[in-house]
Amino acid sequence: MTKHPLHILFISPYIPSQIRVRPYNLIKYIIKRGHRLTLLALVPPGEDTSSLALLRTWCHQVRTVPLPRWQTFFNAAYALPTQVPLQAAYSRSSHMAKLIREIQDEATFHVVHIEHLRGAELGHAVQDLPIVFDSVDSITLLFEKTLQYGPTWKSRLMAGLDLARTRHYEGTFLKKYNRTLITSPQDKDMLVKLTSNYTPQDDRFVVLPNGVDLDYFQPMDIPREPDTLIFTGKMSYHANIAAALDLAQKVMPLIWREYPEVKLVLAGKDPSPELLALNDERINVTGAVPDLRPYLAKATIAVMPIRYSVGIQNKILESMAMATPVITSPPATAALETEAGKEIIVAESNQEMAQATINLLKDTALQRIIGETGRNYVEQHHDWRVTAEQLEHLYLDVLRKP
Repeated sequence: MTKHPLHILFISPYIPSQIRVRPYNLIKYIIKRGHRLTLLALVPPGEDTSSLALLRTWCHQVRTVPLPRWQTFFNAAYALPTQVPLQAAYSRSSHMAKLIREIQDEATFHVVHIEHLRGAELGHAVQDLPIVFDSVDSITLLFEKTLQYGPTWKSRLMAGLDLARTRHYEGTFLKKYNRTLITSPQDKDMLVKLTSNYTPQDDRFVVLPNGVDLDYFQPMDIPREPDTLIFTGKMSYHANIAAALDLAQKVMPLIWREYPEVKLVLAGKDPSPELLALNDERINVTGAVPDLRPYLAKATIAVMPIRYSVGIQNKILESMAMATPVITSPPATAALETEAGKEIIVAESNQEMAQATINLLKDTALQRIIGETGRNYVEQHHDWRVTAEQLEHLYLDVLRKP
């Protein structure tokens, strides 16, 4: 418990949840540290609101504002001839701006926390309070990688359309916010590169890594199903589509040559049409599942051939927390401090990924060792409780020296 309880105004462009894992856990654990938090969240089209009931038991107050689909189209059209990225313009809302001003008139806050590039434009309504902005990832870095590795022409087109605007916009963060949070050193390096007035002495870009809810994601007393591989994630996200397609179409055929009985589970909400088409007797495309943990607990191995990524991959941390051995590719471990072959297995090519999977399927003892050391790693390096303590110190630091 802190000796200096704060009242935090947390503004989010969507509802924090087990899928929106970063704001969900930052809110959960900063409140557990004794702070009071008021959450203002937009409800974009198709948003799952099921986490609101629990959030209301944690927070001092939760207020939501609908963001209708017509508004998002209008926001995009209005932004096209400007330098505001479509990602940032998407969440513009006069109703939310009004609510932000009203809530500041009703209560005294110490600091404002704004979530993600999608919420950045909402910061214009904040009056005379220090702002901590959680960029999460560098979207510029993501778009550059999407242009090179994106799975569809549509994903590459959207990245190209918004790249120049996003570069310019991310380069203005130091002018707008007292601190900007980012999940990995690689993403911070991109923000530094984009910022013309940055100096090495500047401490306003802060790496705050993702964590795992270690009480929620932990090994379960469920027998693992033999010869069962799993890949998890939001299956409408282009980087996950690319990874899942690579796994199903390029890695699995190599595995099936030696182990035709191996099954693959693709677990996650909103699978794209390309992924739904993979569903057959050996590939199970689940769609949304009420609880991901049993799927991870039953799987023999989590196989994650990440073609491109930014930030920290929560899917990998969650699998490791469940003591499920993970095989992945170098882009997914760039922001981790893991030792390849000890806590995680890293494979470069599709052939190497397949061979590493075959080798691990044959070695049940190594499966157990990789699973246990992976769990130990996340306990030591990615505990949300530790991350929330770091965030608390950051809030207090902003109040001491804006």
